[in-house]
This record gives sequence, C-alpha cells and structure tokens, in this order.
Amino acid sequence: MLSRYIMMIMTGILLASNAFAGVTDNVKKTVDEVVRIVTDKNLKHHEQQRRQALKKDIGAIFDYSEMAKRSLGKHWNKRSPAERKQFTDLFASLLENSYAAKIESYNNEKIDYLKETVDGNYAEVKSKVITPKRDEYSLDYRLLNENGKWMVYDVVIEGVSLVSNYRTQFNKIITTNGYSELVKKLQTKTDELKAP
Repeated sequence: MLSRYIMMIMTGILLASNAFAGVTDNVKKTVDEVVRIVTDKNLKHHEQQRRQALKKDIGAIFDYSEMAKRSLGKHWNKRSPAERKQFTDLFASLLENSYAAKIESYNNEKIDYLKETVDGNYAEVKSKVITPKRDEYSLDYRLLNENGKWMVYDVVIEGVSLVSNYRTQFNKIITTNGYSELVKKLQTKTDELKAP
C-alpha cells in the first residue's frame, strides 16, 4: 500500500515537471522563433515579409478572442456575434501590429525563464528580460489550456496586465462616448500601426 502511494506521488511529480516543461517550452519556442525572425539578415530588408512571419508566430500562441473578451469586460455580453467578431479582429490586428513593432526594435536582450505555475487549465510563465545595458524588467505570460494547447490570454509587464490596462481604457471610452467610438478609435490606431 505504501509503495503504491509513493508511486502515485512520483507519478504526480513527473507529470507536474512535464507540464512545467510543456508550458514554458511552448512560450520559449515562440519567443525564440520571433527573435530568429527579427535577427534574420535576409528579412531585414523585406519588412512586409518579416511582419507577416512575426504575425503568424505571435498568432500561433496568442488567444486573441479570449484577450478581446477579457479586455472588453462587462461590455462583451452586450455585443452581438457580428460585433464580437469585428471587435476581436480589430483587437487582434492592434495587438499583432503593436507587438510586432516593439519586437522589431529587438537589440540582443536576454530572456530568462524563472518560474512556471500551473493551476488546472491556467498557467503563468514568469520571465525576465535583460537589456545589453543590464537593465531588467519582468515579463509574465498568462496562459489558458484550450483543447490540450496552451494559449496566452494576457501579458504582464512590470506588474501591469495588458488586458486590465486595455479594459480600463476601453471602459472609459465606451462609458464616455459609446461603443461605436471605441471601434472607430481601434480602426484608426490599427491603420496607423499598419502604415510603413
């Protein structure tokens, strides 16, 4: 009986360590590929091709619909299916373009993966970015397991949640000027970010 109990504990530890490797490896693999694209000398002079490659990689791990839903908060339920799709598409485009623009300024920063916690279908991967000047800042990924695949639904930079930040901004715009004004602002911002 005791040996069976020990075996269950060992199996639990093994599964936990595999889950740890799985979630962190998932994030690390995407980040490594993004860095490879940004530092690729052949893509340096092909901005459109580089941007498309970045969007494809980022989109493979970011759950834009979950991020959009959480960013819209209490206003999500009031939207029709067509409005939800339009908002998700605009939000995804905004994130893809703003994230890609920031990544393109990559300058040999080092990324250390510090810790991972898994709680059911939720996980968090804590990392630290170290600049060439030795400045450091925290960059944490919050993930949701969807059908066996871990997808990012929030990014926390220096303790500030991207989703919470957007939710505060979006709520203020909707409360002050209405939902249609938010859509208009998102469209304008997306167009600006897409511009060369």
